[in-house]
Amino acid sequence: MRADHKLEREVAAICDLPREELVAAWVKAHGCPPPKGVKRGLLERSAAWHLQARRLGGLSTHARRAIRQYTKQREMERQVAKGSAGADNSGCVASSDLVRPNSVGTAGSAAASAAAMIKPPPAPGTRLMREWNGRMHVVDITEDGILFDGKLYRSLTAVARRITGTHWSGPRFFGL
Repeated sequence: MRADHKLEREVAAICDLPREELVAAWVKAHGCPPPKGVKRGLLERSAAWHLQARRLGGLSTHARRAIRQYTKQREMERQVAKGSAGADNSGCVASSDLVRPNSVGTAGSAAASAAAMIKPPPAPGTRLMREWNGRMHVVDITEDGILFDGKLYRSLTAVARRITGTHWSGPRFFGL
C-alpha cells in the first residue's frame, strides 16, 4: 500500500491538539460527548481513526458485516446463558424447564448460520473469471488489490463497475 505522508503528518499532529479540540472531534464523529473521565489517549486514537477512515474508507463491508454477525451471535449466547443462569439461581426445579434444548439449539444453529454467512474475501493468488456480454473477464487477486486489465483495483465491486459500467456487487458479479 502506498504511504500517504500528508495523512501521516496529520495523524501525528493530533497529539498536539488541545483537549477541547479532541472532545470536539469526538462529538463530531460520535454525535455525543465522550464518556466522563475518558483519557486523552482514547480521544487521540478516536480522532486518528476517524481521520484515516474518512481518507481511506474505513472498515470494509465484509468487516462491518462480520462485526454485526459476531455481535448478534454473542448477544444470543448471552441470552441463552442468562436463561440458564436464571434457572440455576432460582433453585426452582420447574423453572429449569424455561431453557429448553430447542432454545439452545436454535441459538446455536442461528449462530452457525451467521458464521456460515461470513465469507472471507478470496485469498491472494485466486483467479476469477466471468463472461459478460460475450467477453471473458479474468481477475487476479493479489496482496495489493485486484488486478484487472493491468490495473490494480481496490475491490471486486470496482472491477464489476469497470466491466459493466453500472454498480454491481463485485462478489455477486463474480459468483462468490
